[in-house]
Amino acid sequence: MTYSATASNKPSNISSVLKLIGNTPIIQVRNIDTGPCQLFLKLESQNPGGSIKDRIALSMVEAAERDGRLKPGGTLIEATAGNTGLALALVAGQKGYRLILVIFDRVSQEKISHLKALGAEIVMTRSDVGKGHPDYYVDKAKRMAAEIPDAFYVNQFENPDNPLAHERSTGPEIWAQMDHQLDAVVCGVGSGGTLTGLGHFFKRQAPHVEMILADPKGSTLAPYFNEGIMNEAGTWLVEGIGEDFIPDNCDLSVVKEAYSIPDSESIAVSRDILLKEGIFCGSSSGTLIATALRYCRAQKIPKRVLTFVCDSGNKYLSKIYNKYWLNDHGLLDQNKSDDLRDLISRSYSQNEVVSVLSSDTLERVYGKMKTFDVSQIPVIENNRIIGLIDETDLLRAVVGNPNGFNVEVGSVMINKLVTLEVTASINKLVPIFEAGQVALVVEQGNFVGLITPLDFVNYLRKGTQKA
Repeated sequence: MTYSATASNKPSNISSVLKLIGNTPIIQVRNIDTGPCQLFLKLESQNPGGSIKDRIALSMVEAAERDGRLKPGGTLIEATAGNTGLALALVAGQKGYRLILVIFDRVSQEKISHLKALGAEIVMTRSDVGKGHPDYYVDKAKRMAAEIPDAFYVNQFENPDNPLAHERSTGPEIWAQMDHQLDAVVCGVGSGGTLTGLGHFFKRQAPHVEMILADPKGSTLAPYFNEGIMNEAGTWLVEGIGEDFIPDNCDLSVVKEAYSIPDSESIAVSRDILLKEGIFCGSSSGTLIATALRYCRAQKIPKRVLTFVCDSGNKYLSKIYNKYWLNDHGLLDQNKSDDLRDLISRSYSQNEVVSVLSSDTLERVYGKMKTFDVSQIPVIENNRIIGLIDETDLLRAVVGNPNGFNVEVGSVMINKLVTLEVTASINKLVPIFEAGQVALVVEQGNFVGLITPLDFVNYLRKGTQKA
């Protein structure tokens, strides 16, 4: 079942992309166990900027225009995990404002590239510091806004026009689309606007609707709600929700229940929703849907539950939809071999190794290095490694040689290789790395894969995390 906004709510003559914000469809989950309940997903990924944050960006900017805080040609400054920044970039671009965004360093590369394409100016800062530190992203944005003339600090965490956007728009929209038949809404908290705005709307309009908090494990919000104690924040990989403080815009009094969801569950649900429901969602949506599924399965009577697809998975292709990223963070279930295979990030037998032939040209080597972002490529023939070529070998061959890119790999590659049998001790890796080399792993002469120093570090880090 799919619920769409009524035709009367949609503009008949679209004069601006900003008029496409809101009126997003709702779809029912059909192919995943929801217990006795019906679970509905509101596809906020269908907004023109690709996320639920389009609503608050337009609300906050237009309110600032009305009361004179934002002057024509002024500068918008905000701290963001990405989606509010993308929404502000969309609005700023349409309205002619300069936009400076302070973003911490765990945001996906896709979001950063998207922001730059929209014309935003990006200031990167640290993700390992908390409120009060000069490099904390919110404090840094606030400081920059005070220093730059004609700047408006958007301040999604405290700006009352953030939750008002959901109280006045998203809430009534959901209530109408669901034909006034709704029992619970699951929200996450980034700035708190969605939870608070919807909570206030339903408290007034339909007090029986329960507000459920979805929080990444490591965030302080769910533990504070459940235990009344403000614990020290941990770390989490999910982007866009979870905090190490309670934002002013976050009214936890509207919450009925709160769940802490580990990254592994959030990411698994994100991928499951794509495979089983055909909905491509981001990591925060995975946390919300995982919470909604827990809530639905715990109910004793049928209920109608709604949560959000906050944004699209295309912003996370290099992360939660990337096998190698998952493996590096210990989130990929793999059978242990108890030999050097456990350290290899890209297996040759599974066609994951970027390789070349000795007869290939250096032009082909260069193309593969750029395409796959690798600095060294094994030369393999008949399943056996016969050489290795790295970016330094490539540079030596082409500098001062106009025809260097036409040279064949076989005349440039290193063929004095250090190989290890797959059953070799892990301790044999260290001297190879100390000599500035990579370990080439073979099994009875056939190439298995290579191990870099970073692969070794990732292996040790995963072992430490599990311990």
